[in-house]
Formats: sequence, C-alpha cells, structure tokens
Amino acid sequence: MEIKRPEIAHEDERGRIIDVMEALEFNYATVITSRKGVTRGNHYHRKTTQWVYLLRGRMLAHSRMPNATQERAVLEQGDLLKNPPFEQHALTALEDSEFLVLTAGLRGGKDYEKDTYRLDKPMQDE
Repeated sequence: MEIKRPEIAHEDERGRIIDVMEALEFNYATVITSRKGVTRGNHYHRKTTQWVYLLRGRMLAHSRMPNATQERAVLEQGDLLKNPPFEQHALTALEDSEFLVLTAGLRGGKDYEKDTYRLDKPMQDE
C-alpha cells in the first residue's frame, strides 16, 4: 500500500491548486461515494493499477500483496492511495465519503469486470 499527500502547487486568496497526479496515462476517471460503514473492493486486478484520491470523508484502506500480511491505514481528505496489480484491496467508509479513482488498465466503463478477481473472504473480516 502506497499513500501520499499531494502537495499544494499554488495557493493564493482565490484558493488552492493541487496536482493530484503528474504525467500519468490512464483509462478511466471515476467518482465514487460511499455511506458510512460501507465497504467497497475486496478484490484485486492482474493488469490494472488504481489510484484513489479521497475528496471528502475518512476511509479505512485494507491491502495485501500475495503471501504478505494485510496492511491497514486510515485515509484522510487529500490522501492518494495507489493499488498496483495483484494487490488485494478494500475501502471501508468511516464516515460518508467521496473519492476519485484514476485507473490505468481495464477496470472501468464497459470493461469494469474484465480485470476484477473477487476475494473469497472479505478483508475487513480478518
């Protein structure tokens, strides 16, 4: 699990500009909302990398690479989470939340399920 806090590129009396990603080729940009207590994910991708940028709220991120111990981290507004191929992942909303998902690979639109492999046991149950 890789979490970063993108820096403010510019700030003045009008507000802020934050470059969430730089020089990234991606296939899909998706906005997802989750109500408090909802868990999303519990899957992995073989060819897809996903970045989650938390727009509002707080979420508990679960991740695990094959044959590794599960990692957990609380995401706060403005955090950027990267899930590379084969990393199992899930997000649990600790409060009503909204996030942007940038996807490099098949995970989106009509191809939403083509590179998604569901876990037998939910990560949050471990």
